[in-house]
Amino acid sequence: MFSPEGPTLRELAVQALSSVERGYDLLAPKFDHTPFRTPDSVLDAVAEALERMGPFDAGLDLCCGTGAGIDVLTRVCRHHVAGIDFSAGMLAVARERTPKAEPPVSYVRADARALPFAPAFDLAVSFGAFGHFLPRELPGLFAQVHSVLRPGGAFVFPVVAPPRPGSWAYWMLWGFDAVMRVRNAVWRPPFVMYYRAFRLGEVVPDLERAGFSVALEPLPEFGRRRDGSPRVRMIVARRLT
Repeated sequence: MFSPEGPTLRELAVQALSSVERGYDLLAPKFDHTPFRTPDSVLDAVAEALERMGPFDAGLDLCCGTGAGIDVLTRVCRHHVAGIDFSAGMLAVARERTPKAEPPVSYVRADARALPFAPAFDLAVSFGAFGHFLPRELPGLFAQVHSVLRPGGAFVFPVVAPPRPGSWAYWMLWGFDAVMRVRNAVWRPPFVMYYRAFRLGEVVPDLERAGFSVALEPLPEFGRRRDGSPRVRMIVARRLT
């Protein structure tokens, strides 16, 4: 649908009528040829910002999917990198992409809401995954990330500024979320994927309540909007204790 290598409309429909886990298992072989994958421009900008902050010893990619964020972590971590996702299909693609990565990379199939790790990481990242969590689940998710970071460790992720109300992008995202809400009201199992449910004004207090100090850093590569606000920010949440 998106390119000759991407999924067909029929394949996307089958995915959307599946559970989140099963849907991504089906989409995994073609996921990197869809716009759902985080653009390389965002990944590179975050990697460059982390290179200025680092180096780091051990890094975790939360909801790693096919491993695009793993490439960021291998640029800035010295000893070990781990990726976690609950889709076996996505993890299989990620393993194929990084067979001999340095530093070594391990992949774990698990739910991000119940991370199976000790506090062994000094960096955690996530790219494009938060739409799969309902707002009420985010405090618990952030508490889990806090629990696997060492004191002083950082949880980092990019946030794109929301489109202006009334713009075509605003109505596109509004329409997508509306369709997903109707779908989940009439079809089981649910497929949680909402673009407008992750609101910065609510997320920062949730991070602070989980025990993080939070800084918002503009990514200058993407410029600013007419009102002067950054088009893309990087959230840096540090574990205090």
